[in-house]
Amino acid sequence: MWTARQKIAALVAGAALAVGAGGAGAALAVAFTDHGTVYSSPVAVSGASSKASTTAQVAAAVQPSVVSITSRSQMSESEGSGVILRSDGVIMTNAHVVSDGGQLSVKFSNGKTANATLLGADTANDIAVIKAQGVSGLKPATLGDSGKLAVGDSVLAVGNPLGLSGSVTSGIVSALGRQVQEGDSGGGQQDLPPGLQGRLSQQQQAVIENAIQTDAAINPGNSGGALVNSAGQVIGINTAIATSGSSSGNIGVGFAIPIDQAKKSADKIIASASA
Repeated sequence: MWTARQKIAALVAGAALAVGAGGAGAALAVAFTDHGTVYSSPVAVSGASSKASTTAQVAAAVQPSVVSITSRSQMSESEGSGVILRSDGVIMTNAHVVSDGGQLSVKFSNGKTANATLLGADTANDIAVIKAQGVSGLKPATLGDSGKLAVGDSVLAVGNPLGLSGSVTSGIVSALGRQVQEGDSGGGQQDLPPGLQGRLSQQQQAVIENAIQTDAAINPGNSGGALVNSAGQVIGINTAIATSGSSSGNIGVGFAIPIDQAKKSADKIIASASA
């Protein structure tokens, strides 16, 4: 994971994107930030066009179901995002958001916070589930069917980029069926966050099958947040971005875990935690 003052995602150099029989190399960044900068809360502005109005309505409907997650340990502090699954505080996120084993806290869209515990993680598929403590009446996200997605569909990315909770960006589904491998073991250069490096050296590397590619801006802190369709349904969990050269910010190529896959992992974690 990150040290307390690192604000941008490290490059996951050598990560492979395989498409069909062909392949193209790209660097991936997984997204975190810290509390080093204080920002004001976003202010809603009415859209003039019907499209803008629809986007605003979808965003307003989804934001209460997306949270900011902070993981603090003695040596590090990192942030990501999460999606509320149940009204009693069960939340899905990326495994790499919580991989340092730090103390977890959650911030909701209304500004309230709660401590959280880790129910479990599927590091091979980069999904984890946490439980916010002492909460009730939360708004669970509406989950869609990622199998019905088509290239060109409008999407919104909702999350906590750079500590800016409640941020919404718009774009389209750029491609489907991408295979994204985080942390190539083929001898390529490695520059992974320490927490993720340790996880990948001991366990199966995270491979996202059939990843959704989107041009909706995804930046450090968006990991674990929601990718939603025009009906306000979560159809993906934002997890990584491609980077170019020395830049680790958004270049218009982001990836999300299809919600059908993410939910299977989350359901197994919840069932195991309840056993």
